[in-house]
Amino acid sequence: MINNIDVPATFKISYGLYIVSAQYDGKKNGQIANVVSQVTDKPIKIVTCLNKKNLTHELVEKSGYFGVSILERDTPMPFIGHFGFKSGRDINKFEGKEFETDESGTPMILDYSVSIMSAKVVGKLDVGSHTLFVGELVSAKLINNNPVMTYEYYHEVKKGKSPENAPTFRGNIEEKKENKRSENMKKYVCDVCGYVYDPEKGDPENGIKPGTSFEDIPDDWVCPVCGVTKDNFSEM
Repeated sequence: MINNIDVPATFKISYGLYIVSAQYDGKKNGQIANVVSQVTDKPIKIVTCLNKKNLTHELVEKSGYFGVSILERDTPMPFIGHFGFKSGRDINKFEGKEFETDESGTPMILDYSVSIMSAKVVGKLDVGSHTLFVGELVSAKLINNNPVMTYEYYHEVKKGKSPENAPTFRGNIEEKKENKRSENMKKYVCDVCGYVYDPEKGDPENGIKPGTSFEDIPDDWVCPVCGVTKDNFSEM
């Protein structure tokens, strides 16, 4: 008889990576989510699960609609960080981004999306820290047939982390166990998003060559995922 919870068993559940968005009274916002699924066919209904603390949750509740953008596999980490680790209460996440709206005014991000859709909320379930929203499809548009980003690919290949308000957030315990300390080249972890700076790899996309110690990184360098400064990193 199985009577205990082996948490790693849940890691095998398959997820995607999406931007769930909404608007109310002229305010637009979107967030990274890994829970979006179709649950019925006639009519087509989809579900998403959002943390009650998030602005997107508030806008979905008030408007009664939500949008979904399904992200492609090659979506850059800074783009994911923009929607996953920054708050719409502090910045306008849609500024400089391409998007479309449906007849209700619900915005859907086009950048790095393979398809977009919107839904009218027809039911919801309180699951504690989150709300499960059930939506009947209002619109859907296929943009391209590029490979989609899976949550496994996001973690294993892109080395992405789970935002603190994500349903699957487990902290950075696993990541810290996997990263061995080097006597001469120490790794540093972002206290905000969990990104790990590995001196052996550097950050070539942002001008930091492999082999550059954390101490030698210019002071104006920022986390490539969430954009915070060096003083928000801790030695591992």
